[in-house]
Amino acid sequence: MTGTAAAIDFTQARFNMIEQQIRPWDVLDQRVLDVIASTPREAFVPEKYQTTLAFSDISIPLEHHQYMLPPKLEGRLLQSLNLRPTDNVLEIGTGSGYLTACLARLSGQVLSLDIYPDFTTSAERKLAAQGINNVTLQTQDAANGWDAEAQFDAIVVTGSLPVLHEGFHRSLTLNGRLLVIVGTPPIMEALLITRVGPDQWARESLFDTSIPPLVNAPGPAAFRF
Repeated sequence: MTGTAAAIDFTQARFNMIEQQIRPWDVLDQRVLDVIASTPREAFVPEKYQTTLAFSDISIPLEHHQYMLPPKLEGRLLQSLNLRPTDNVLEIGTGSGYLTACLARLSGQVLSLDIYPDFTTSAERKLAAQGINNVTLQTQDAANGWDAEAQFDAIVVTGSLPVLHEGFHRSLTLNGRLLVIVGTPPIMEALLITRVGPDQWARESLFDTSIPPLVNAPGPAAFRF
């Protein structure tokens, strides 16, 4: 198979993924769909899955027992954040770097944190190969929140939180949005939390789903007799 044929196959696979998985999950924002269509998902999945699972409706295994989220969930997260071209975004959990790439193409600047150094290194290489230069990558455990002074227009946590904590709330700008998935299996709740005042946050329930927990995310307090 020639390189051109392979590229045509990947383009068709992305089209099918959007039409058969992402649109039916109510992802209709054309800007989000255009970014997904133009971002080569196959370049971010592990090499052994590039021609078999890259566009499948599953969570693709990564190193360290981590997973790449299913395409329809990635699309829904991107749409729910309602990103603007000038937004400053914080991503907790870089993983494969694919969602990072989409965030970068929808916003002004992205800071992406991951606890695993090899994820950071791999994402840096993959993003550079796509000509994406508005992302800062750091290796850091931020499961309990962001303690620096910088604030963000949007924050997305790519692993679930067993219990919702407020470690990210004050890292939002006024009208900034925090997207988190909260709970324990089998059903978790995707929440959009918007900062509406210096000490006020509005919370909107978006949809039910279930994804692996963020590494080191605090769990429920132990019951004591």
